[in-house]
Amino acid sequence: MTDSNTKPRSDERHKARQQKVKEAVDARVAAANVEKGVLMVITGNGKGKTTAGFGTVVRAVGHGKKAAVVQFIKGNWDCGERKLLEGAGVPFEVMATGFTWETQNRETDTQAAEKAWAQAEIWLKDETIDLILLDELTYMLSYHYLDLDRVLNAFNNRPPMQHVIVTGRNCHRQLLELADTVSEIDCVKHAFESGVKAQPGFDY
Repeated sequence: MTDSNTKPRSDERHKARQQKVKEAVDARVAAANVEKGVLMVITGNGKGKTTAGFGTVVRAVGHGKKAAVVQFIKGNWDCGERKLLEGAGVPFEVMATGFTWETQNRETDTQAAEKAWAQAEIWLKDETIDLILLDELTYMLSYHYLDLDRVLNAFNNRPPMQHVIVTGRNCHRQLLELADTVSEIDCVKHAFESGVKAQPGFDY
């Protein structure tokens, strides 16, 4: 026979545990009183890095913030996010050479990366831009198309309230150390490995 007092006691214990959780969360929220531009890196071998970056751009635009996007590597794809965000007034700089394993031309890729980064540097000095997404920038560093010190210097000297998101695999250690927030997306399964092709509206 069930004790009629069991459920009230259980409810009280649950409430007490949740109250402790709330107090801990409230304390952390109260302690986080610094306002500054955040440098975020989204890396790892899993799918969704670019999608996460664009999600934050949409969030910023939804709050009336000004955002800008530089796309490295995948810039010649028919990009659904670009269609939407350009219509909302977000400027894009696109490195339209495509994937480096398709061009197989280091000189051409380096020139294209330099051109895209030159625009990024302009935006990284613009106090009116609240958020910049540098999609797939990590590859430009690992392939040595861009100078690491030049990139880090631009990040260090950007306007103090400007947020920057960098996406891509194999992020350089020094960039990881500089970043305020680092998220790593792991790959557990990927439809492509089962022969499912990339599809518009879901993959790009």
